[in-house]
Parts: sequence; structure tokens; C-alpha cells
Amino acid sequence: MDDPQNGPDAPAIGPVVAVSSNKGGVGKTTLATNLAVYARALREDLPVLVVGLDDQRTIDRMFGLRAPQPGEANLKHAWAERSLAGAIQLGEYGVHFVPSPSDVALLKARAEDPRALARILRASEWPGLLILDTKSDLEALTQNAWHAADRILVPVADRASLEEAGKIFRGLERAGLDASRARVVFTLVDRRTRDEGGGGALFERLVAEVHRRGWPRCETTLSRSPRVESLNSGSEKPRSILHHARGTAIHAEMGALCRELLRDLAPTLSGRRAAPGDGEHWGARIGTVTPLQRTSWWRRS
Repeated sequence: MDDPQNGPDAPAIGPVVAVSSNKGGVGKTTLATNLAVYARALREDLPVLVVGLDDQRTIDRMFGLRAPQPGEANLKHAWAERSLAGAIQLGEYGVHFVPSPSDVALLKARAEDPRALARILRASEWPGLLILDTKSDLEALTQNAWHAADRILVPVADRASLEEAGKIFRGLERAGLDASRARVVFTLVDRRTRDEGGGGALFERLVAEVHRRGWPRCETTLSRSPRVESLNSGSEKPRSILHHARGTAIHAEMGALCRELLRDLAPTLSGRRAAPGDGEHWGARIGTVTPLQRTSWWRRS
């Protein structure tokens, strides 16, 4: 099956990364949002956009600079318009985001064609890195993310999420997509945890099983961190690991993972770097601010 992103007439856009797991509680949204923050800090020339394909609104709460406005464009409107451009907002840390809809049921109905999102992203012509945070399911919107993504990060934290990862790899194969675009990311790692199914360290057994199945994986692993859990707890605005977890293992690990991802995407990034004027171009299209203001925002946050 042809890849919808690589046709001869497709506009040049930046790389698309999806974070996907059918199991909740594995750190999927934490991974997506914090990779966006780290990427923006590591590459000031790289515009970063986060889109959530669910109705949890964690992305909105983390990146929103103001309360939602009545009638404000969100992903539902963007889908209807076949472009994200009119719904993109500049957020905290210099990260752009598209507000989430209050209910994704209508979006799912419009996502029966698994290539729909890929076409929307091409029409949007986002010039930098675009990160998709999917819902904890393997339904239509998640499958749209698979078709649109250059790289799919699959969080694995325990045996249950390992088995759910298998469903993603099998789903990619059934869809005619190259499963090598997926990468297992070990999250919530505690090397002291024992494997109840067979003794020994759980993490080591998970690594061995991923290797046995031949799945690509990220070299960097992310530790379980009480500090990160506190950053995301309750209804409080989620805070970034980069700015609020200094001195912890996860602070360094997230940076290492982001660097690994950027190296992995280097061919795509070098093919479509943010050209001079991209910041002004998007500022004009979405009615935001100057590049200087954008930089100062994430530094101050």
C-alpha cells in the first residue's frame, strides 16, 4: 500500500511523531507533551506543534496561556476545514497546540478514511515537528495517526502494555504500513521491580521479550518518578519536566530521549528545516506574536 505522505506532489512538511498505546497509565501524554517542550528548547529554530486526538484536554491545560474562549476553533473545526492552520495557538514554552474538542465522537465518525489526517497535515504545511498524542485505543483516530506519522512511539511499562504494543505492530502490518516506523519506549522503569510471572527483574525480561519479537526500540529508557507524578496530579495545570524536575533522573532521561528522537528524524528535519521567515509566516496566519516574544515565553515559563 502506498504511503500517503510521500507522493510526488506532497508539500514539504516537518516530521510527524505519534505516541500510541492501547493501555492507559503508561505515561503516553507525559511523553508527548514533554518531548514537545524539550524539542523546542533544544532546537530554537524548530517550530513544535502538539495535537491531542482525545477529549482529555491535558494538552490544553498544559500549554494554554488563557482560558478557552466561546466559539474558539479546536480540532473538530480544523478537521472540518481540512487544515489545522485556523485552530493553532501559541502556548507555554513556545510550543504550539491545537485545542482539543469536548467530544471526539464526531471526529471518529469523520475519520473512517485512515488517510484523512495525513491529508489534513499536508494541507496545514506545518514547517517543524508535529507530535500527535493519541487516545488509549486502536480505533479510527489512532489509525489515522499511524498513517500520518513518520515515527510512532509505543510506551511499554509492564507486561500488559507489552502485549498491547503487539497489537500496534500487528495493526500496522494489517494496514500495509511499515512496522519499522514504530519504536518501543520503556517508561515508568523501576529496575527493582520483580517479574511475578517468572522471577527476575521485570525490566530485563521486558527488554528481552522486545528483542525476541524483533521490535525496534529506543535506547533511552524513562524511570518512574514521584516528581513527575506530582507535576501531573489533580486538576492543577500540568508542568514540564524540563522546568520543574531539575536534578531528577527523568529530567536527564527525557532530554536524552528527545536528542535520540531528533537524531532519528535528522534526514526529515534536514529536508525541511524551519526556513527564515517561518516564524513570521505562522505568526501572521494564526494571529500570534513575533519570534522574539515566542522565545521569551518558553524561557520565562
